Amino acid sequence: MKKILFILLVFVVASCSKDFEEMNTNTKSPVAVSGETLFTNAQKNLADQLASVNVNTNIWKLWARYITETTYVDEANYDIVNRTQPGNAFRTYYRNVLRDLQESAVIMEEATFAAPEDIAAKANRLAIVEILNVYAYQRLVDMFGDIPYTEALKVDETTTPKYDDAEGIYSDLFSRLNTAIAELDDANGSFGSQDIYYGGDVAMWKKFANSLKLKMAITVADVSSLNPKAAAEAAVTDGVITDASENGTLVYLGASPNTNPLYLDLVASGRHDFVATADIIDTMKFYVDPRMDLYYDLAPGATTQLGGAYGYSNAYDLYSHLTATIEEPTFESMLISVEEVEFYLAEAIERGWAVGGTAEDHYNAGITASIMYWGGDAAAATAYLADANVAYTTAPGANWKEKIGIQSWLASFNRGFIGYTTMRRLDFHTFPQPPQARTDDGSTPVRYTYPIDEQTLNGANLDAAAAAIGGDNMLTKLFWDAN
Repeated sequence: MKKILFILLVFVVASCSKDFEEMNTNTKSPVAVSGETLFTNAQKNLADQLASVNVNTNIWKLWARYITETTYVDEANYDIVNRTQPGNAFRTYYRNVLRDLQESAVIMEEATFAAPEDIAAKANRLAIVEILNVYAYQRLVDMFGDIPYTEALKVDETTTPKYDDAEGIYSDLFSRLNTAIAELDDANGSFGSQDIYYGGDVAMWKKFANSLKLKMAITVADVSSLNPKAAAEAAVTDGVITDASENGTLVYLGASPNTNPLYLDLVASGRHDFVATADIIDTMKFYVDPRMDLYYDLAPGATTQLGGAYGYSNAYDLYSHLTATIEEPTFESMLISVEEVEFYLAEAIERGWAVGGTAEDHYNAGITASIMYWGGDAAAATAYLADANVAYTTAPGANWKEKIGIQSWLASFNRGFIGYTTMRRLDFHTFPQPPQARTDDGSTPVRYTYPIDEQTLNGANLDAAAAAIGGDNMLTKLFWDAN
């Protein structure tokens, strides 16, 4: 990707309400704000949400076992009521991302052009907006299951939107994504510098979209009605991300308010809320993983990394912390990456899908890409892959899900939701559970429960959704979590 640095326009946005009417209220006048600017704002809001470790808005690095808490251990014990994370997720995605994308498309659609190249650029811009819509909606489905979709963001029609069937949403997202990909024309321009991920590079957006389609296909691999095999094969044929230079990222600036949220959460705040977990440290030591030094500092006063017990109070000055690299204000937020794609391809081949290469080839490529991304070198990757515990043919594990799952989880460090979803999909390992787990049986949650506010403001539709999915419980599996 092109490393695009940006200066984000700051908007005055009305304080948030806790219902869909407020989420749907347009606080950004189209007279004063262009569609392109709203698109930039949506990109920034999405990237910020993915990068943050603020426990009010993003607890996925905790649930993926990459970090655990020091003093306040609610989230590591699966408490999502105290700080209302589900409601915060609803507001972030519907109001700050999807609403901006919707308004962006409306404004840009109204613009008229005479020159063919301008007409083509407009079509590209609208297709790119649609691709991000699909990305955001998929994330919401994978958090909750059934969600407001067909009636979402339609405040003129209803402020109590129905919840749509998650499998049906996925089907429609595939259709929308296919249409957007077909509309992309890399012979013409799009956003230019207003696109803070790819600088308006349409060819890169096509690879991003196809990689997203592959990701969606792998997520629903056990749902035959969605024909995931055909979707994955078509995505690979059309071209997915194959190099780190093509990763979908946002590179932050070094000054507030445009720094990486991780920097704000961990450094500028002066707080000491997190340490490494024993789960990941012990795993990396078992595999003699060269990324351990790149992910985590040595424990204070120690000659090695040490991790705290997940869900317990852990003294900050006894255990390892995230490295300074990750805490840099300019460190990028990642939406999709080549190592992620390579592990999906390895999995696709094990499932019998025709995506080219061998499972071992893609497994090796995913590990190598991850090591290189974090600052390791080719020699370190080669040595790691030669270890009998890592080599695809000899690595421990009852099946390919364990082999691919554990290495995908290790490579997804700093991308909590990807690591957490890999845990849910592949069931590759069982970690010790925290002492005060809020789930009924003490096991790791497999979804967010619905926002508390929805119980009051959209109760009938929420109740119908809860009944449809088998109960609004953190242990109710999503439709794709079949095996």
